[in-house]
Amino acid sequence: MRMSGRTDARKCGENMIKIEAIVREEKLEDVKEALQKLKVQGMTVSQVMGCGTQLGYTENIRGSKFAVNMLPKIKFEIFVSSPEWEEKTIAAITEAARTGNVGDGKIITYEIREAVRIRTGERGVDALRPGADQ
Repeated sequence: MRMSGRTDARKCGENMIKIEAIVREEKLEDVKEALQKLKVQGMTVSQVMGCGTQLGYTENIRGSKFAVNMLPKIKFEIFVSSPEWEEKTIAAITEAARTGNVGDGKIITYEIREAVRIRTGERGVDALRPGADQ
């Protein structure tokens, strides 16, 4: 069932994209600063645990070896309203987060079918843009 008032972003020619970036903890401030310089209006940042190629490390605790294979990382979630902003955002994150070593992280993008600003009911890219009172 289709709700009345809903706009289909694809029919309107609008693109909504979610960018997820998993980066080293020590790169949190560098990535935030790069996104702020780009004037990215909103982001969600979470502390997460994970492993990839890096696979963790072994630690000696009181004479016993322990494998630490889930490493602390930072996850950024950002929504943008065009492929141009997607590319600019990816470039800024990549430049800010890269150390050249294994474990620098990943960036993944998704097409978004719908976005709704809960406060106003705005939908589509209008829900992603700053409101007049923000």
